[in-house]
Amino acid sequence: MDQIDRIRAFNRRYTRALGLLNRSYLDSGLTLTDVRVLHDIGLGDGAVTARDLCKGLGLDEGYVSRILTRFEKDDWIERLADLADARRRLLRLTQAGRARLAPLEAASRRGVAAQIAHLEPEDLEATLDALDVVADALAPEPPPARPDCRLRTLRPGDAGWIIQRHGEYYAEAEGFDSSFEALVARILSEFVASHDPAEERGWIAETPWGRRLGCIFCVRDDAETARLRLFFLEPDARGQKLGLRLLHACMEFARGVGYRRMVLWTHKSHEAACALYAANGFSCTRETPVHHFGHDLVEQNWEIEL
Repeated sequence: MDQIDRIRAFNRRYTRALGLLNRSYLDSGLTLTDVRVLHDIGLGDGAVTARDLCKGLGLDEGYVSRILTRFEKDDWIERLADLADARRRLLRLTQAGRARLAPLEAASRRGVAAQIAHLEPEDLEATLDALDVVADALAPEPPPARPDCRLRTLRPGDAGWIIQRHGEYYAEAEGFDSSFEALVARILSEFVASHDPAEERGWIAETPWGRRLGCIFCVRDDAETARLRLFFLEPDARGQKLGLRLLHACMEFARGVGYRRMVLWTHKSHEAACALYAANGFSCTRETPVHHFGHDLVEQNWEIEL
């Protein structure tokens, strides 16, 4: 058996083991492609478009359009206006869509758990490493986004991580002194102690195995104004639309609460974040030279009408 035949044999064996040859995925009445589309919309959490699905899943636009039309008819998805581009529509699962997907996700996890239950811990680690090698070798290109990552609200221990990573990253990347870390600690201390969950919220972006990749906060400035704070993304998670997902989650929450505008404070040196703000409809309303965190900086205020 030559190299090509070995890969083809592996493909046949694995697709059979996962039940991917069945017409209905997990006897759900849905195809595997249906479930993948539903799954990726759920993970996108309101930040994925039909074009993203086509590119990420390698599917024809017409085929995806027909699937989305069917999902919309079944009230599993809704289309949202993109604040940065009125021509684009973002996709999000409805409550009915989440209810349809949840048992399929649970059944899939149970199936994989049963497949690996016989492996000893060291064998399981070796298997996972081998899967990474195969995926990196055979995937035609890196995924255009991080649909595998989820956004969640804060849990115990998150505040410590946020303070630590802000302090470490900005000390290394921009030479900020410890006063910046102290500022982050004060902001978080106030939020954890006294925030109103109905009007204020923080999110953590994390991988399926629990590695934190980023955070963002929406806090109350006044009855009509929300303030975006502590937006951070790990360097190796950038350029994969995860920051966009965090930003959209924050803005959608603020809009749902009823805030009329969102404001934020940052520094001109944070070029990537400022470019993201501008691309999503924020305007820089003021620039002020300051001496902060041991450096001469240009402080910026940004704002958007919600």
